[in-house]
Amino acid sequence: MAVPPIPQARAAVPVRAVRVPLMLDVVVGLLVAVALPLAIVAIPNTISVVAALLPPGASQIAMTRAHGLALPVMLLTVPLASVAVRRFRSAPILVVGLTLLAAADAAGGYAGSAVTVGVLRVLHGIGAGLLLPATLVAVWERPRRRFLLPLWAGTLAASLAGAQALALWPLAKATAWQVTLQPYPLLTGVALALAAVYLVLWIVARDGADRAESATEGPSASERSRLGLAAVPAAGIAVLAVGTTFDWPPVLVIAAAAVAVVAMLGLGAVVAFEGPGGRTLAFTSVAVGLVVLPTAAQTTYVEMGGVRGGPGLSGLWLPFMLAAVVALATACLVGALKEERAGRFVGAGLVAVVAGLCAIRLIAPTPDGLLLVVPFALLAGGSAVALVAALRPVRLGTALLGLSLCFPAVLAGFLLGTGVQLTRLQDVARSGDPTKPELIAQAFVDALWTWALVGGFAVVGIIVIASWLGRREPAPSRREPVVLVPSPTPSPEEKTGDNGETFSDR
Repeated sequence: MAVPPIPQARAAVPVRAVRVPLMLDVVVGLLVAVALPLAIVAIPNTISVVAALLPPGASQIAMTRAHGLALPVMLLTVPLASVAVRRFRSAPILVVGLTLLAAADAAGGYAGSAVTVGVLRVLHGIGAGLLLPATLVAVWERPRRRFLLPLWAGTLAASLAGAQALALWPLAKATAWQVTLQPYPLLTGVALALAAVYLVLWIVARDGADRAESATEGPSASERSRLGLAAVPAAGIAVLAVGTTFDWPPVLVIAAAAVAVVAMLGLGAVVAFEGPGGRTLAFTSVAVGLVVLPTAAQTTYVEMGGVRGGPGLSGLWLPFMLAAVVALATACLVGALKEERAGRFVGAGLVAVVAGLCAIRLIAPTPDGLLLVVPFALLAGGSAVALVAALRPVRLGTALLGLSLCFPAVLAGFLLGTGVQLTRLQDVARSGDPTKPELIAQAFVDALWTWALVGGFAVVGIIVIASWLGRREPAPSRREPVVLVPSPTPSPEEKTGDNGETFSDR
């Protein structure tokens, strides 16, 4: 007896309704795990490591200055990309960002001058700046945000802790200096393919009547205004960063970076956020950006050369891998808690970051690379916990503003650390034998210890200020669900997210 075709046609609809959203969640998770580290790896300026491979007529100073353009461009791009991704959604922006990274990687092998390096590093900065908010919004759009958001925060924290080492590993056996412009071309291609799959699935999933399943409707005027304000300190610190490459005195570099940090904290204190938790997230983002990557980068440089018996770069891969596992595991544990309980872990995460800075002073440099698991795990795990706990109660616009404050803080941390290093090196220059390798090596170690002390006090100060200002914020409360898709009766495929926003899997 023939099987009637009608039941088969009816059965096909729910299969697609379930499988496409599930596939979207899987692809978003894979994109976060691959694209987010690629964006952070674009930050370090590593061309000085391969200075011996530069052409004879090339200026190392000009090359270094051009290579360092990626981070200033990135932090300028993030607030602008945050507005764009709210209007055009995450899928197209992810494809554009990864296309720029892939194009810059492909052209990197043909670079031959400082001008070309500068252009390609600007493309790296724009592409990375697009990926950061796009991955966050891609996570926020999904109904399973409670599981994907810890993955995003843990990956970001692990990437910040390991970015310097990830950028340096491809250079260990480099035979051409252009490797600094294309450290992981294959991984970039994989990420671009994932983004293309995500775009296709996203288009398929939007075949409903109104095509509005996303968590966003577009940025409001107040949200655009706040993101515009975030671009102001970003532009200021970017200009300062470029200016300091022209032989600024160390005291002036430190003072300029300190003013930039105060400006970002001031913006977090005075801006009017929508809903609770905004100030807490702003201060947390500044604290994490200020110390995690700059501290890990200095520690990596001290240990990679075997200073005072250090393990070298090959001995750092295990500590960084274990730190990444700790970051992801702790982020998932906090993400599994209820929102009211998770919010209490912001301070605990930042205290762990301070403990990591203290461990740097006590442990680094060390001949036993495995001991570095302690500071790296505290830095990565503590920042992951703080970010997840701070992100849980806020709205998407506030989350993007916090992200926009994080990377100017990264650049400010690099400037502060550089100022401390220059001060120590000047002390060596005034000593009896400024060319003695042991004195130079000890100057870098002393700079690392001093920076860890400065960073620790800065984070403690941020914790105190955030706690005091947090008392003036309304306590997080369970809000009524906000149905973004006007409908008198939600369909069975709609789900409610952590923040009371209604999503649809259509």
